[in-house]
Amino acid sequence: MESGVYGKNDILTVQIEDIGDGGEGIGKVNGYTLFVKDAVIGDTVRCKITKAKKKYAYARLMDVLEPSKARVLPVCRCHRQCGGCQIQAMDYQAQLAFKQNKVRNHLIRIGGLAAKEADRVMEPIVGADNQFHYRNKAQFPIGMDKNGKLVAGFYAGRTHDIIPNTDCALGVKENKEVLECILGYMKDNGVTAYDEKTGKGIVRHVLIRKGFDSGELMVCLVVNDSGNEKGECLPEMGKLLVELTQIKGMASISVSVNREKTNVIMGEEVHTLWGKDAIMDTLHLVETESFCRTGKGLAFCISPLSFYQVNSLQAEKLYSLVLEYAQLSGKEIVWDLYCGIGTISLFLAAAAKQVYGLEEVSQAIEDAKRNAERNHIENVEFFVGKAEDVLVEAYERGGISADVIVVDPPRKGCGPEVLETMVRVKPSRIIYVSCDSATLARDLRVLCDGGYRVERVRAIDQFSQTVHVETVVLIQRKDT
Repeated sequence: MESGVYGKNDILTVQIEDIGDGGEGIGKVNGYTLFVKDAVIGDTVRCKITKAKKKYAYARLMDVLEPSKARVLPVCRCHRQCGGCQIQAMDYQAQLAFKQNKVRNHLIRIGGLAAKEADRVMEPIVGADNQFHYRNKAQFPIGMDKNGKLVAGFYAGRTHDIIPNTDCALGVKENKEVLECILGYMKDNGVTAYDEKTGKGIVRHVLIRKGFDSGELMVCLVVNDSGNEKGECLPEMGKLLVELTQIKGMASISVSVNREKTNVIMGEEVHTLWGKDAIMDTLHLVETESFCRTGKGLAFCISPLSFYQVNSLQAEKLYSLVLEYAQLSGKEIVWDLYCGIGTISLFLAAAAKQVYGLEEVSQAIEDAKRNAERNHIENVEFFVGKAEDVLVEAYERGGISADVIVVDPPRKGCGPEVLETMVRVKPSRIIYVSCDSATLARDLRVLCDGGYRVERVRAIDQFSQTVHVETVVLIQRKDT
């Protein structure tokens, strides 16, 4: 064997010196780099290579020979199998340091910022008060295990094998009660689970949402059947409804029809079986210096298909930080791109002259309009369409200006047309909210080349125990 080169199934001992973007521990043996899932910086581990390349390899953690000072006992017994909580074995302060450094590295390596400039603009990461049981939404796949038993849980990392777990450490306590109720009903009434390989079976997923402020619960069964408003695809449905409605806070029970062979969970067709079509929740502004809750809040209507930040308490900090960065005086015209159901738009409207929200999903815009009416906010208008099309139309033909633009795109970031359009419209400030710091850094480079500079950056831990991190950036025009 050539020195420093190893192959599949080789067992090595390595000290973990760094951590990758995906949360994997990084160490070297004779100059050969190993990426070890579930290892923590400072660990000395024994690992087995699962995939070898010329200069590096991926390895499976076998034993922790000497634990790191940052290693903690995971709360969840499934954390290594599930893959959802990639860094649960890491002390929380170490998690925050990892996420802060992840954003910094992306700004430098992808965004082109000098190290000193990145250190100048970056502010301390905003940690979470609740690092567990913070998710207000969970989507559980339903399937069969190897012994033919009905199970609910989560997919193992990079597979569609379900790891049974009805009591996720990140979800609300009501999830377990709801899932056990549904699994018991399915078993007693011969209701089958969906099989991805054959396309047969009825129940595919269970969606559970909770309003943290309102306490209201929503359950939506995703089914592979035509169904109707009476839930006729599910025998003895009335018995299940009776059991579910006994759970404290239950406010909405529905079915979503999805007959497609797809990874998309929800179908476009939703029928309410019991209760309301949507649940309510209230988000409160917070003081951005001390992060103390204030009495002011906005109420939002959340349907099964609505986008709503999964961590309500951290979302309050996030939206308050957006307002701080926007520096609104009451005279500005603000555009909110990718506005969803209007959460950011409506908070902005309280401090702006006029807000325009743009979103491609028509149902989300309908929700946004209802949320504006519900909160008695009149200086906001919502449009359905692609951001670049609507913004250019309003700017070039309608004469509507944009003093501030807020963007909160999906993980893939802003499309080139959106970036080009913002540069053309020339707002004084752009506030970029990102759930992926790599695509954020890529887009920042484009905006900086288009006449802007990065002024402030702050990461927010929306997803404790995972590698994901939210980031808010203030981008200012260079000539202002």
